Amino acid sequence: MAKGLLIDITKCVGCGACEEACKEAHNLPLNEEKKLSGKTLSYVEERGPWYVRHMCFHCEQPTCVTACPLGALEKTKEGPVIYHPDICFGCRYCMTACPFQIPKFEWDKLSPYIRKCDMCYDRQQQGLEPACVEACPQEATIFGERDELLKIAHRRIDTNPDLYYNHIYGEHEVGGTSMLHIGPVPFKELGFNTHLPQKPPWLITWSILREVPNIALMVFMMLGGTYWLYQRRADVEEDAKKNGGKK
Repeated sequence: MAKGLLIDITKCVGCGACEEACKEAHNLPLNEEKKLSGKTLSYVEERGPWYVRHMCFHCEQPTCVTACPLGALEKTKEGPVIYHPDICFGCRYCMTACPFQIPKFEWDKLSPYIRKCDMCYDRQQQGLEPACVEACPQEATIFGERDELLKIAHRRIDTNPDLYYNHIYGEHEVGGTSMLHIGPVPFKELGFNTHLPQKPPWLITWSILREVPNIALMVFMMLGGTYWLYQRRADVEEDAKKNGGKK
């Protein structure tokens, strides 16, 4: 079964242990950079009295994967969306395609790569939890099978309706994500994009593109019909001239 993370915003105290653990696990420099970049794959943002984690959502049907012409991005059966730098040729289509604007480019390097959270895929292969989960002292982030995490999230919301806003962000957004969030207030107030479709963007695009041949055929038929009528009128007028002006 596919794995994922459940992030409970009501439990996060903003200690930053997850940020440090992520950087250590991926050999990234420790700094106070509060934005996603080639050097920061996850960070915690203060939103009023609450703290919100930012990282790759690891979509169930990732648009970044479908956008990559060489297959440098892969949705694994375990859940993480991982990156193969040896295949990437730097087109950055994944950056444009991602509905969450997550993948970042190493602009400061001569041989740049795309960087994003990989849900500690290497650690998972060793039977370990993601580094951020292991480091969290409040269990604000828990790791497990996505289906089980959804059950936990629904149970917390149902048993504490005064504490939680009744929505699991990532359950249905863009077809579902492996990163699930629950929180105390509407997610718009926490800086989340709340205008995303329920279907993966690539599926919506394909549903439009697959109609292109039919539309082209209709246009061709309309133009062909218009040409036939024009030509037919010209032929009738030509015949009329030959017959002394009688049509």
